Amino acid sequence: MIIRENVPLAPFTTLGVGGAARYFAEAATEAEALEGVEFARSRNLSLFVLGGGSNVVIADAGFAGLVLKIAIAGISRRDAIFTAGAGCDWDALVAQTVDAGCAGLECLSGIPGTVGGTPVQNVGAYGQDVSETIVEVRALDLQSLAIKTMVNAECGFAYRSSLFNTTERGRYIILQVSFALRPGGEPTLRYADLEKYFAGRTPTLSEVRNAVREIRHSKAMLLVPGEEDARSAGSFFKNPVVTQAAFEALSNKFPQMPNYPVVDSARKIPAAWLVEHAGFTKGFTKGAVGISRKHALAIVNRGGATTADIVALQDEIRARVRDKFGIELQPEPVFVGF
Repeated sequence: MIIRENVPLAPFTTLGVGGAARYFAEAATEAEALEGVEFARSRNLSLFVLGGGSNVVIADAGFAGLVLKIAIAGISRRDAIFTAGAGCDWDALVAQTVDAGCAGLECLSGIPGTVGGTPVQNVGAYGQDVSETIVEVRALDLQSLAIKTMVNAECGFAYRSSLFNTTERGRYIILQVSFALRPGGEPTLRYADLEKYFAGRTPTLSEVRNAVREIRHSKAMLLVPGEEDARSAGSFFKNPVVTQAAFEALSNKFPQMPNYPVVDSARKIPAAWLVEHAGFTKGFTKGAVGISRKHALAIVNRGGATTADIVALQDEIRARVRDKFGIELQPEPVFVGF
């Protein structure tokens, strides 16, 4: 494994901002992942594990330790189980499962990033979450330096979270993920946009994949080279979940506020609605940063932005939403080097 020094990180991210890594390495095997960890420890360096760079905000000062990019490749299938290396492109895996006629990931088409990032945030979209299909996660335990295989129930999956980004944040490096799919199964049509798209008919898996990618493209949530509105970290804020009592108080003030039921009688409120109704409409621009012209949740780099510009706009949006609705928006990306 080659250890490089002072490597700019912005080109490894979809936002295109941030400084350099003091040290940088790519791990193409499990052994190289361990080698990278041992290198960092031997020099008392901080360690950051990078995947596809689609959900990170790198500080302008960069990262003073080792950035270890996980590049473990390979996709295999055993019956209904698909296993992919953490460095595999996520959408390539989804395409392969759809081509094989296996249902379970089709609504997650077009999401940027790598396989290793999906269990961390329990990635989901258009009516599916990866936690519905993940059967095993293979990971390097940074406490013991042993490789551990965890089944679904051990991963602590919840809405956009898992033990990997909550109670055990920073403990594990994801190496491989296995998904149990449904050969010959029908696609999932739980999401209003998809139901409307197909107008009551049952589409094929391939048709759902194409529709999801088309919808994501229409919202600038599909990475397209040269498209300014796609120069983002995707949805910048999580959809807040509030108690039933809190929702009722809010709905008395804002009767048009959309909402969706979740577990324990709580309600989920679309963060995009909150952002727009706090005054940050699609296409909002402030210097080198702004809001996507197609999706209110995407903070975009309009060209030449710094991380400080991104963070300042994030802070302004959160403050305005807090003042108007009493809701604290939580950012979705990982902040590195802060």
